[in-house]
Amino acid sequence: QVQLGESGGGLVQAGGSLRLSCAASGPTFSNYGLGWFRQAPGKEREFVAAIRWTSGNTYYANSVQGRFTISRDNVKNTLYLQMNSLKPEDTAVYYCAATKKNSIYYSRSYYKTNEYDNWGQGTQVTVSS
Repeated sequence: QVQLGESGGGLVQAGGSLRLSCAASGPTFSNYGLGWFRQAPGKEREFVAAIRWTSGNTYYANSVQGRFTISRDNVKNTLYLQMNSLKPEDTAVYYCAATKKNSIYYSRSYYKTNEYDNWGQGTQVTVSS
């Protein structure tokens, strides 16, 4: 079972940028579906972005479309989330997640937390106004 570890979070002013990384240990990311989710205090965990490892197809939540970019490095077996034009409402703990269910792209359920069975420990992102 793949193990995930996020890094790159921190404190940034509104309008700034951060890049989150998610490194995998154990099996490679090949044939996995990967996603970024976030959870703000008092709120449910929500979908941010997803990428299909094999094809590179990407999917975004409306709230981050055009500001965030999800990508992966096949050699380093690492997932990234480049976050630009950050807003205070982007403040949350960010989690990467992985699933072997390729069906999530056909059923368009890649935004659902219960489709993923491997999660990292999360990294805090705080955006000040």
